[in-house]
Formats: sequence, C-alpha cells, structure tokens
Amino acid sequence: MNEQIIARHWLALIAPKAAPAVATSTVLILARIWNANGAEHSIGNAVLMTALSLAAAAAGVCASIGQAGDPVIAGTAFAASGGLVLAGVAGYADGLSLPLLLWVLATAVAYGLAARYWRDDRRTRVAYERHVSDRREERTHIERVETIRGTTQIEVARSGAAYAESLAQALVTRAALPGFDPNALEAVGLPELPTHHRAA
Repeated sequence: MNEQIIARHWLALIAPKAAPAVATSTVLILARIWNANGAEHSIGNAVLMTALSLAAAAAGVCASIGQAGDPVIAGTAFAASGGLVLAGVAGYADGLSLPLLLWVLATAVAYGLAARYWRDDRRTRVAYERHVSDRREERTHIERVETIRGTTQIEVARSGAAYAESLAQALVTRAALPGFDPNALEAVGLPELPTHHRAA
C-alpha cells in the first residue's frame, strides 16, 4: 500500500509553538502604543479595561460551569480576560518594567496551558497512527494469507489437471499395446476407457 508523503514547511511546524508568544507580544506592543497616545495614568481607560477584563472573566466562569460547559469557550474567555489585564496595566503604567514582567508571566502561563493541549493532541495523534499501523498490518497479513491460499489452490488444480492428463495419456498408451484387454481393467475397478479408444 503506497502512502502519500507530505512534507510540511518548517514555518508550518513552528507557527503553533510561537503563537502564545506572538499573541502576548502583540498585546504588549499595542498597549504601549496606547500608552504613548494618552492612556498613561488615565483613570477612565483603567476603569474601561478593568470592566472589560472582569466581563471576560465572568463569561469564562459562566462558560465553564454551565450545563453544557464548553472548555474552548471558557479558555478563550479567560485568555481574553488575561490579555485585557495585561493591556490595561501596560497602557496605564509609567515605565516598561511592570508591563514586561506581566508579559513574561502571561507568556509563561500561555505556554503552560498550551503545552497541555499539545500533549493531548500528540497522544491522540500517536494513538491514531498506532491504530492505523495495526490495521495496515492486519490487512497486509490477511492479503498475504489469501495470496498463499489462492496460490495453493491454483497449484493443486494445476497438479490435478497434470495428473489427469498423465493418467489419460497412460491409459491411451496402454490401450494401444498389443494384447490389451479393457474388460480386465474394468473387472478390477479401474475406470472404463472411452469408446473410441476401445475401438482403436
């Protein structure tokens, strides 16, 4: 069985691993741009970001404790809440040390959460590949057994046909010998010769 070989580009392999750092870095950069455009020490902007962060966290709590709790929606809401907190602090703060500290913490938490999903995804992928490999080996074994069985049946049929042809040739040759009596063969239980051979 031939399989299609798919070679993924190195960027496609790195992109999922870089996504948490890119996301937190983007939030930090946009928050510092916002800081430079007047968000620094702005009480209104801080209240707005606090309210948005609390709303996102509340949405995450509702999504996680609901009857049909969806972990994806809850995780997205909590990530949005954390991003809004990082953006609010980075936009409100004077210096760069506190935003950078929060950026490092947010990136570490993002990688910690993502690592769990990557591990689950890898386990699922390995289990699927193992299942496919087992099915492929089972199918190959069945095909091999059926090939051997078919080859054996063909060889048995071929040898049977060759034996029948040899037996017929021997009977014809024997019937052509002088003094051959076909009735003596029939008396001991051997097959009866065809009529045209007996006439010969």
